Amino acid sequence: MFNIDRSLNNKKAELLAYFRERASESLDEIKLSYGSTQFKERAAAINKAIVATKDNILAAVMQKALAEKWSNDAILRCCLMIAYCSYVVMIESRNDVWAYDYMAFSRRIGELWEPFCKLCFQHPLKKLTLFIPPLFSEVKQSLTDEIENYIDALGLSPDQKSQLKKYYAKVWGLVDSGEIKLESDLHFEQRREKFIIDFKSGFGSNEKGNTNRLLLVATIYKNLEARYRCLLLVRAAEDTNNHYFQTLKRSGIWEAYCGDETYGAIKKLSGFDLKAWIDSNIDWDNDLRSDTFEHLRRHHLDQYLKW
Repeated sequence: MFNIDRSLNNKKAELLAYFRERASESLDEIKLSYGSTQFKERAAAINKAIVATKDNILAAVMQKALAEKWSNDAILRCCLMIAYCSYVVMIESRNDVWAYDYMAFSRRIGELWEPFCKLCFQHPLKKLTLFIPPLFSEVKQSLTDEIENYIDALGLSPDQKSQLKKYYAKVWGLVDSGEIKLESDLHFEQRREKFIIDFKSGFGSNEKGNTNRLLLVATIYKNLEARYRCLLLVRAAEDTNNHYFQTLKRSGIWEAYCGDETYGAIKKLSGFDLKAWIDSNIDWDNDLRSDTFEHLRRHHLDQYLKW
């Protein structure tokens, strides 16, 4: 068993060995509960088990860090290494019980990359404050009160004011509030500006619905009194030429970045050079078991490991 200390960032081999041993123990138990044909259940169970192991280690790190007053830089570097090693073993173990295909692996990478990046904002080197996003129902009521107060102040007859309010209500009727969620992946305030961050691993060929949703959400934020900046951070560098990415980038309401630009934005906002850490520590080709990596390479899935 490895020791929990500031040097954990340099203990990749020990962490990988520990996660693999825990995964092996968990898989033995899982096989007693689910048969070989229940591959979906096995996959979900092994993922859950590895996440639990990761969370236990992170909890121990945070307890030790608090007691010894580690810097955020030391905490972040340890958390990144723990997360990465858990990802390596999670990919291996899931592939063992249910081999990855294109859809499953692309989705999985998105699920892993986002929280990995968010660690930089949970333990930032620059001052920032996380906040809870507003509910759409609250925003709608605030805007409604504002326009109704404005209408009431106009020199119009009561009937005319009532008619204007009815027209305004019809406009809201065109918007299905049940589908509007103002919560994005990350929300924080820095230097009197509020930032809304949406992380995305990559854009597919059919992202029209998601693009329209993002445009609507950003438009609502831009119409609120507080100063909001909406940032789209994309992992894949090739999305530079993606139509939907360019639509958001040219919208004037989303600040859209991809590839190295994304990591540049993370460094500017959080103070941590995540790209430098990745270049120094992440080595999917050699850290993944050779059989797992060969499966990903053979099915052209290794493209998603370009972080």
